[in-house]
Amino acid sequence: MTIPVFQLNSGHGIPALGLGTFQMAPGLTADLVDQALRMGYRHIDTASLYGNEAEVGEGVRRSGVPREEIFVTTKLWNDKHRHDAAVQAFDESLGLLGLDYVDLYLIHWPAPGNGLMVEAWEALIQLNQSGRARSIGVSNFRDVDLAAIIDATGVVPAVNQIELHPLYQQRDLRAVNTSLGIVTEAWGPLGRGADLGNDTLRSVAREAGKSAAQVVLRWMIQLGIVAFPKTVRPERLAENLAIDDFELLPEQMERLNSIPDSPMMGPDPATLN
Repeated sequence: MTIPVFQLNSGHGIPALGLGTFQMAPGLTADLVDQALRMGYRHIDTASLYGNEAEVGEGVRRSGVPREEIFVTTKLWNDKHRHDAAVQAFDESLGLLGLDYVDLYLIHWPAPGNGLMVEAWEALIQLNQSGRARSIGVSNFRDVDLAAIIDATGVVPAVNQIELHPLYQQRDLRAVNTSLGIVTEAWGPLGRGADLGNDTLRSVAREAGKSAAQVVLRWMIQLGIVAFPKTVRPERLAENLAIDDFELLPEQMERLNSIPDSPMMGPDPATLN
């Protein structure tokens, strides 16, 4: 398929569909990344916390796909928000990946109780200026966290990666991101599978002749949201990629947009430090 590319405020493009590697066992990661890239994926999302950066890098190299065609994201963990620690953590991630640069480097959580998100953001700005992090952004940031780092530095993140799926749509925060020119990325776009039994979603999937997962990913792309579902099953890799041969109708989009929210499935960004 031809994966749409969204434009970032950094001037770079980001593939709208990728492969997430959260909780992907290191022993499986290199093979899955290699396989995904050979299938046509061009966006891989990892993090220092995941413990599989080396295997992600191995999969990138093994695939034979030119580096400049692949968008690689990794993230800074909460205990490395001090400026020098953040730079060192980035160096370690880059070394494990075996890459000269990453396409996107994110602050993984705001960790507001630590009071260091601005200092971490200043370190990422420096990394971006060096060219080793081509775009920089944040993950799990609330509107108040975004305001804090933007007001302090004048630099707007390229991306805010947040929990977002049909049963937790983050409408207000998405609107804030859009107003600031920040691209929204969805982690857990399928609700870790729990959302796929939703009656509205299943109804739209029947109408479209597609799986519920394919409908979710198509819905997100039509909303301008980047999604990267995680799977370790080759058939699911192929299924998630096969979403460019249909488009959801406005009425179907509205029904999906109107699914009521359930509680978040991940940690609360206000309290995770």
